Amino acid sequence: MIAELIAVGTELLLGSIANTDAQMISQRLSAMGITVLHHTVVGDNPQRLAQALETARDRADIIITTGGLGPTYDDLTKQTICQVFGRELELHEDILEEIRAWFQTKMGKTMPENNVQQALLPVNCTVFDNPVGTAPGCAFEENGVHVLMLPGPPFECRYMFENRAARYLEKLTDGVIVSHEIKIFGMGESSVEEALRVPMTTLANPTLAPYAKLNECMVRATAKAETREAAEDMLRPLMAQVLDTLGDVVYGVDVDSLEAVVSGLLLDRGLTLSAAESCTGGLIAKRMTDLPGASKVFRGGVVSYTNGVKAGVLGVDGDLLERYGAVSEETARAMAEGCRRVCGSDLAVSVTGVAGPDADDRGTEVGTVYIALAARERTICKKLACGRGRGRDRVRSAAASNAFDLIRRSLLGLPV
Repeated sequence: MIAELIAVGTELLLGSIANTDAQMISQRLSAMGITVLHHTVVGDNPQRLAQALETARDRADIIITTGGLGPTYDDLTKQTICQVFGRELELHEDILEEIRAWFQTKMGKTMPENNVQQALLPVNCTVFDNPVGTAPGCAFEENGVHVLMLPGPPFECRYMFENRAARYLEKLTDGVIVSHEIKIFGMGESSVEEALRVPMTTLANPTLAPYAKLNECMVRATAKAETREAAEDMLRPLMAQVLDTLGDVVYGVDVDSLEAVVSGLLLDRGLTLSAAESCTGGLIAKRMTDLPGASKVFRGGVVSYTNGVKAGVLGVDGDLLERYGAVSEETARAMAEGCRRVCGSDLAVSVTGVAGPDADDRGTEVGTVYIALAARERTICKKLACGRGRGRDRVRSAAASNAFDLIRRSLLGLPV
């Protein structure tokens, strides 16, 4: 099955918001074995939307639109689709009552009359109700082409796709598609591809595909079979081969992130963590506290951006700072040990470095970063060269990710 995504909204063309709906839907369709060949974005203009629909109708089996299902004058997605595909709109009284109830219970007010427009849906369509918003979606088939309409707000779009549209689409595919994501840190995409070139280039089912991520990469293993159990049986030896080939640069399979893995390891061991951050400016603490339940393992952090805070809060010796400088192994170690003491944690990680754009007052090169991890028994430290010309954000992100990987490796007894 070939799919095309059409996003409707002038705000997308202006760059006011990012088209995250398309990214999410493409990822889900890929996992279902549906191929996406085109993404199209059009403004709130019925003529241009009609042109995009006519083009998509000639080259896709599935058309999925996002946006333009609201109650205002420029929300014309349904009307334009019905015009192109020769469908009439009809009022769904049950949907209208759901919208009225949503306004009453969620907003505490009476539904404006222009929201009646949202209860107008194509004749003989499959209705996707929307318990998290006011815009229902729908789907219909016309001359072999399936058309699905989803709301534009990302939370509503994701909910409707996962809980409504996915069920509709699963009926269009034969067999079952199963994928597993192998997450990798410490080896670049090209090196991963070289190590796994033979299975990547010779296998047809199951398959391996590499993907570059920010500061890390991923390999997706996918198999198609009549049942999920059969697909898993096909994947099992391939997954074992990949894990054996890549070794400890694999930090997890089907996991969300490095910090999620670290949080799980800390929880399993009954340990707590704190962070002393200089060049990362609190990024480690942010990534930890973005995780649900982080308070069980993360005690807190100190953004010690200046030497005064390093000395006054973390207790880093002033003579040490004067002798070795803020960006040094000695300072990184002292920061981690001071943070562990101040926060009362089992472990403390510290990061100090030069994010750029210029070298520090001692001439330390941009991208130089020291990461230390203090435990009761010992303190370890690692020096990184995160690279010139990468920009402050890239250096900071790389430093934070390396900090999490250092913690992971230490907890698992791997080389650091």
